[in-house]
Amino acid sequence: MHTQTAAAPALRRFADAADYRKRFIVREQIDRYLPGGRHFIDEGEIGAALAGAACAPANDPARIRAILAKSRAIETLLPEEAAALIEVTDRDLLEEMAETALAIKRAVYDNRIVMFAPLYMSNLCVNRCAYCGFRCGNEAQKRRMLTMEEVREEIGVLAGKIGHKRLIAVYGEHPDTSTEYIAETIRTAYAHLVRSPRGAEVGIRRVNVNAAPLPVEDLRVLKTVGIGTFQVFQETYHRETYRRLHPAGTVKGDYDWRTTAFHRALEAGVDDVGMGVLYGLYDWKFELLASICHARDLERQFGIGPHTISFPRLEPASGTDLPTTSPYLIDDETFRRIVIVTRLSVPYTGMIVTCRERPESRDACVRCGITQMDASSNIAIKGYSDFASEQHQEKDRQQFVLSDTRTLEQMIAHLAREGIITSFCTAGYRCGRTGGCIMDALKTGQEGKFCKINAVLTFREWLDDFATPETRALCEPVLNAELEQVRATLPKFYPTVKEHYDRICAGERDLFF
Repeated sequence: MHTQTAAAPALRRFADAADYRKRFIVREQIDRYLPGGRHFIDEGEIGAALAGAACAPANDPARIRAILAKSRAIETLLPEEAAALIEVTDRDLLEEMAETALAIKRAVYDNRIVMFAPLYMSNLCVNRCAYCGFRCGNEAQKRRMLTMEEVREEIGVLAGKIGHKRLIAVYGEHPDTSTEYIAETIRTAYAHLVRSPRGAEVGIRRVNVNAAPLPVEDLRVLKTVGIGTFQVFQETYHRETYRRLHPAGTVKGDYDWRTTAFHRALEAGVDDVGMGVLYGLYDWKFELLASICHARDLERQFGIGPHTISFPRLEPASGTDLPTTSPYLIDDETFRRIVIVTRLSVPYTGMIVTCRERPESRDACVRCGITQMDASSNIAIKGYSDFASEQHQEKDRQQFVLSDTRTLEQMIAHLAREGIITSFCTAGYRCGRTGGCIMDALKTGQEGKFCKINAVLTFREWLDDFATPETRALCEPVLNAELEQVRATLPKFYPTVKEHYDRICAGERDLFF
């Protein structure tokens, strides 16, 4: 499905983990994005924005509604505007914020949730992050990296038995799982085609990557093998907290290398980047505003903000008690507030809430603006093919413990009951609606029209290839309603859409707009 488009540049070689830690970071690839040594995460400015909002009237309807109007116009908020939303306590205004967040999501991304699955390729790591089960020195963790045959086995379950089309491939940071390994696993994932339970040829159509920050040259290699979104979680933007949790002498201990990861990715030609804060490590208000500052700097320097923002929250992990003892842990209501304010502050972005969260928390977030979820997830290394039960977890083979163990079919049925269509669309990536192109389409509402069409086509595929009769009966009315909306709102497109739809019903696959 995906082939190399250019010769890959030569990559550096490292003798061992110590050599890797010493030589991996390229200092000049940091400095050019921090002119004059000034960092785009300015703790003084963030603190001033929070202090100003705390001192101002918290529930001024005129002020809040003026900010919401800017959000509805798909404009990124200033930190002080986001801070004003953070401080709202009036229940009616909070509900108005939630309703506006959902309305913006529907205007930009339409009435659908995109589904994906995580695939953990390795838990080898040279870092010593205080909260992570993968960290070097955690003797409880059972270490391994997938071979290419094992990658194919995992794809066989994900694509052939469950029905996923989109992955987030996750890698620890280690010289044995360097860029060459990442590239080989991506090629393997795209190339492996299998049969669905009803005989259709199926496979993975988009591989997003969650990995450590990389140099520009390495990112260009990943571009040649068809990487989707390049995702890096900052963990915490608070510099002193970052220093304390990521020991000196590790690659991850370099704050500036990590915060400029997306700048290098965009320089390398990677179309889409995805950010996230690990909520629970530091004050959530600071972290939220810092993430907005990060998005605004990408817009300033490249004209492209984050394709996605994720909301990981501390969860129990092997070999550490920090996820249960941190003074900055947040409750579900605060988590929901973070999602709402982020949707209002960066209205064009995709937003992801994963199986880290409890089912009730994820269901609440669906109603306030998220666009992507995972399901049937197993984050143990080789967990999909080793465990028959999708709910099985093995703490010492995974980075943290999942809270939502619902299957993909259960999630699809739940969304259908809410009148929401599930999408497996990967068309935008393959049609060139990425990077700056998709940013324009999202801000004008044009992308949502393609989202609806491709959601209809890919949902038809999944229902025919994987759904039980009960789920299919539940979902058909939702699918038919969406198809009717295409006919009513996109009459010029509808004849071709219906022709594609009928061909899929007849057994063809992977037709898209």
